[in-house]
Parts: sequence; C-alpha cells; structure tokens
Amino acid sequence: MVSYIIRRLLLIPLTLFGIMVVNFAFAQLAPGGPVEQMLAKVQGQSVEATARISGAGSQETMGRAAGEGAGKYRGAQGLDPAFVKEIEKQFGFDKPPLERFIKMMGDYLRFDFGKSFYRDESVVHLVLEKMPVSISLGLWSTLIIYLVSIPLGITKAVKDGSAFDVATSWAVIVGYAVPGFLFAILLVVLFAGGTFLSVFPLRGLTSVGWESFPWWQKILDYFWHLALPVSALVIGGFAGLTMLSKNSFLEEINKQYVITARAKGLSEGRVLYRHVFRNAMLLVIAGFPSALVGILFTGALLVEIIFSLDGIGLLGFEAVVNRDYPVMFGTLYAFGLIGLVLNLVSDLTYHLVDPRIDFEAR
Repeated sequence: MVSYIIRRLLLIPLTLFGIMVVNFAFAQLAPGGPVEQMLAKVQGQSVEATARISGAGSQETMGRAAGEGAGKYRGAQGLDPAFVKEIEKQFGFDKPPLERFIKMMGDYLRFDFGKSFYRDESVVHLVLEKMPVSISLGLWSTLIIYLVSIPLGITKAVKDGSAFDVATSWAVIVGYAVPGFLFAILLVVLFAGGTFLSVFPLRGLTSVGWESFPWWQKILDYFWHLALPVSALVIGGFAGLTMLSKNSFLEEINKQYVITARAKGLSEGRVLYRHVFRNAMLLVIAGFPSALVGILFTGALLVEIIFSLDGIGLLGFEAVVNRDYPVMFGTLYAFGLIGLVLNLVSDLTYHLVDPRIDFEAR
C-alpha cells in the first residue's frame, strides 16, 4: 500500500499541471480578457481625455492608434498604442503566453498566488475572507445530508416495498428532480418575508452587532442565519445518497453471509449493523471527502447568491465574469490540489473500511 500511495502522490503534480495547461489555454482563447475589459472602460471617456492620458493629441496620431490597436483588441480603437501597452504591462500581458504560464506556475509552486486584478488584495486573503461562509454551508449541509440519508436509506432497504418506502420514495424523487436553488427561492418566499412569513433573515451569516453578543446568542444567531441556506442544500442533496444507501443495503442483505448469520440465531439488528453495515456503507463512507469538497466549493453558488452569502462560490463566479485571472487560476490550482489529495484520501478510506480492497495489488 505504501508504494501505491507514493505512485499516487507522484501523479498529483502531473495531473495538476495538465489541469492548469488546459484551463490556461482556454482562457487565452476566450474573448473579453482583462485588457479588453479595461480598454472598453477607457473608451467610455472622451477622445480628448484619452489623448491627454496617452500624450497623443493630433488626429493623425489617433488614427494610427485606431489602426494599430484595433488589430489586437476590439476595445483599442482610437487609443494610443503606448497607452494600450501600459495597460498590457499592468495586467502582465506584455509577455508572451508561454512566459506568463511558466512564471505563474513557478509562483504557484511557492504558493504565491498574486493579487486580484480588480480588488487590490491578495488571492490568499480573498479566499480566507470568503472561506468561513463556504465552510459553514459545506460542513453543516454535508453532515446533515449524511445523518439523514444513511438511516433513511437503511430503513427503506429493510422495509423495501412497504408504504413507508413508497411514501419516502416520492420525497426522494422530488428532492432529486428539483435543484437546490429552487428550494432556496421557495424557502425565501415562505419564511424570509417573501410572501408569507418573515421568520428567518434573508442575507448574511450574522446579524449587525454580532461581535457584542454573548457567546450563546452568537451561536443561536449563527444557526438562525444558516437555517434556510443549509436546508436548501440538504433538500437538494439528500436524494442521491439515500438511494445509494438503500441499494447498497439491498444488495448485501440478499447475500449468503447474511443468511448464514441469521441461521446462527443472531438478532436482526446485529446482522444489519454488525455485518451488513460495514460492507454496504463502503461506497457511502469512502465518498465523504469528495462529497464534502464538492458541496464546499461548487455546490452552493446559487444558494450563496440568493441568500447574499459572500463565499468561495460567489468569488469564483465573479472572477470568471470579470476575467480576474489571478483569482481564477489561483483558486483552480489550490482547489484542484485539494481535490486530487482527497481522491487519494477516498481510496485510503476504502482500504480502511474494508482491508480486503488492495489497490496496490490491482
């Protein structure tokens, strides 16, 4: 198993490098980069103001600028090439793509992710600032999903075909079919002053003046704000895990070792939770790390927007829209590395849950 872990660890840098190469190449091909966006904003000024900025005051100069700039950037028409080059230098686009990529990867190896183009803050500071929101949503929703889905799936397997199984299956189908953000909108309408009740807050993770609250009131206020967004994520995410738990148990219950255990006189609870559970929960338990990171970093974007929660999902979305490349690639590198490590952790969890699974032998 040690050699398998070493091989997987050696593959992580190569896989991460491939991810960065593909995404960097697509980003260069996509229109509307940071230089074009800045030039488009500058174009909103008058021609005279642009001429004063660039030092080009004559119509002849402006004509040459329009001809030279338009060939590279759509927003460069009418601007002095010197001014365009200054904007390129500001964003680091005065160097060829290969040189920029090599420098970026060299900085990332030292975990130097640079500064945001538009916020004048380091990428690390921005991520750490948004992380509490995403951790709160991801951690609590994942824990509740597992605490609800596993017992529900086991009960459905034991009572397969019963009225309880049929009734809960309808709830599972609804939860699977309707996205979490639609449940979020429904919860806002029902409980956050949308149309009916105004029981829960609509925005933020804490109330104004939270720092001055006593500790018990801080905890209550924190969960009061989390109630609706976490409920939306749980309702939208428990269905798949519930059916996975049920199907895993059904598959194990019909195996020969279960029949043998019952023939020996073991109680039903001992058979289910001592023998069946360990094998049936293999896929469920081993998938916990990847499920957590999925909800933590990708699953809560629309829920964050609906409830005005400034987390990692919203940060990444704004970075893509604004072509904030340091934030885009910095978070991609960091979370890609986390995802690859968690994939290895998932494999190790398989082995810990069931030592018969030997990835090294395979």
